[in-house]
Amino acid sequence: MEGAVEIMLGNGLPEIHKDTTKTVHSNQQDWYEKTIDDDLKWSFALNSVLHQGTSKYQDIALLDTKWFGKVFVIDGKMQSAERDEFIYHECLIHPALLFHPNQKTVFIMGGGEGSAAREILKHKTIEKVVMCDIDQEVVDFCKKFLTVNNKAFCNKKLELVIKDAKAELEKREEKFDVIVGDLADPVEGGPCYQLYTKSFYQYILKPKLSPIGIFVTQTSRDTHKEVFTSIYNTLKQVFKYVKAYTAHVPSFADTWGWVMASDQDFESEVKEMDRRIQERVKGELMYLDSPSFFSAATLNKTVSLALEKETEVYSEKNARYIHGQGVPYRAYLKKEPDLF
Repeated sequence: MEGAVEIMLGNGLPEIHKDTTKTVHSNQQDWYEKTIDDDLKWSFALNSVLHQGTSKYQDIALLDTKWFGKVFVIDGKMQSAERDEFIYHECLIHPALLFHPNQKTVFIMGGGEGSAAREILKHKTIEKVVMCDIDQEVVDFCKKFLTVNNKAFCNKKLELVIKDAKAELEKREEKFDVIVGDLADPVEGGPCYQLYTKSFYQYILKPKLSPIGIFVTQTSRDTHKEVFTSIYNTLKQVFKYVKAYTAHVPSFADTWGWVMASDQDFESEVKEMDRRIQERVKGELMYLDSPSFFSAATLNKTVSLALEKETEVYSEKNARYIHGQGVPYRAYLKKEPDLF
């Protein structure tokens, strides 16, 4: 069998290309290709491209894949896959809410697809969830196509705000029990990288947490340790206690990282977390329980040493980026002044 695959990447959106492998019964297959880094790519077969477009801030796509079901993509980077998104979102949301003794109010930075809100609203004590996403088109897109989260978007406890999260937190007078960073990865020119900086954490985010409040954020893939470790070290400069944990997400083709931060300790026994899940959470979680969380928080030696040795503090001047570029930056390179 002989074959050739022509691989082309355009402006950051995943390119669809044909597998021209010659077989007895020649046919064509569409593929999605995801660039993880300059020398690392990940691809899988498609049934179809359900939608593809560009907002003011980001490229957006929804793909129907053969292996992972519907896949939501922003700026060429997979945000979630129907088959295993529960791993990412349960790890992002439930540990922080379970460590908090009495969580009632939550602020989500980003989260436009609605999955983070869905997981938060499973907690019986929740009274109010504010979801603040900068991109109206992403939210409208997800409401239309990601129907699994329809109930979350319709829940009366959810307050949806279309605004920059930094500006929204600055103007808010109330404090929140938990703040969640369900943001896109920091890419050059993207809308999110400033929300990973020390100045933002120290002067805007932390003052909006209650005295025993918890902040949790995704920190990208384990492959990009320089981003994961710098976010971790940055939070150590602002909060007394910081806990990192990781889990393998098959559709991401990597181990993913999250970090919790608070001025209250995260100490808890395994049995206590399971008891809180049983008492507080409506329905069954698909991934997270006490053993899986404490396993996730037991980092391998390579990651532990990288976190321990990290000295970089994330700032606007020395931000570390994931591979890729945001729409505004690409427009700048192409000299499209209408976006500025």
